Amino acid sequence: MAALHPPKVEIFDTAERANIDPKGIVRAVEEFREEPFGLYLARPTPGRAQFHYLESWLLPGLGLRVTDFWFSPGHERDQDFYLDVVRVRRDGPRWIATDLYVDLVLKDKLSLRVIDTDELLAAVTAGLLSAEDAEYALTTTYAAVEGLAAHGYDLAAWLSTRDISLTWRRHP
Repeated sequence: MAALHPPKVEIFDTAERANIDPKGIVRAVEEFREEPFGLYLARPTPGRAQFHYLESWLLPGLGLRVTDFWFSPGHERDQDFYLDVVRVRRDGPRWIATDLYVDLVLKDKLSLRVIDTDELLAAVTAGLLSAEDAEYALTTTYAAVEGLAAHGYDLAAWLSTRDISLTWRRHP
């Protein structure tokens, strides 16, 4: 289990074209795109050995952040998409995402793994996360698992039933 920590909060500032990570580090965003169902961002990841670029979609209605990490040679992982369970709120041009610990690792059209429930439980036990937020995280996780499983772990097929069509730089 990772070290116990409060929920991580990340800011996506479309006016400043910036992504501010939970440690307050500001990173330039190459592209933001707002759609009725969410926010897309694409940016390089300087200083990261494991991956050199990322694309993400914040999907507030589903409580998810879907990310495609562009892994560097030698750091590849057996995944196509990484789904964080999040709560998203708006503050003007800023989209603020609070990570609720639970993550889903998707091998598109093949498999899905739920991870970090131990972190969720530890955070609740330590008083870092409310029971209400934990219930939201679990309900969101169950809905995503059920939706993906019902569609053969095909992200695009599941999202299309929710009138969501994600576009990516490297996925057709």
